Amino acid sequence: MSNLVEAFGKKFAENKDLIRIRSFELAGNTFKVKIPLTSEYESMLERMRIIDDVKVTEYYKELTKNFDSSKESINKDLGIIFEENDIKIQGRSMMDTAKNKYLTEYRILEMIKLLVPEEGYSLDDLTYLEIDELFPFSIQLELIEKIGNVISPAYKDTRGK
Repeated sequence: MSNLVEAFGKKFAENKDLIRIRSFELAGNTFKVKIPLTSEYESMLERMRIIDDVKVTEYYKELTKNFDSSKESINKDLGIIFEENDIKIQGRSMMDTAKNKYLTEYRILEMIKLLVPEEGYSLDDLTYLEIDELFPFSIQLELIEKIGNVISPAYKDTRGK
């Protein structure tokens, strides 16, 4: 136990993790969020930087599956360009789209893991598929926005304006 924890007393030491829990409401439900320590947050960001190439390739194949069979019949005037390892549609890379899909899903997963589950439950083994089965994408985005506001409130929120 550090000197700072000891300075606040035994009761604080017993309940020090509770000070890191904040809550928000969404559709009448109260969600609790454990504010990550700086080291935990940096670790989370580092995990989000690691790209799972297998998953990205899987998403890429899913996005481009309809283009494989019709490659010869697609008119380049439509803005579809076939490259060696990518398909670009009106200048937008399908490989980049697949990477963005992966990163978005992984960010949602990491942020939702910050929620505090009911006693006896753990979110350690949570998968994005489980989140996607429970919440529509728009709700997922709203959830991570609210979690983000709780763990890092905007300046105007902290000032109360």
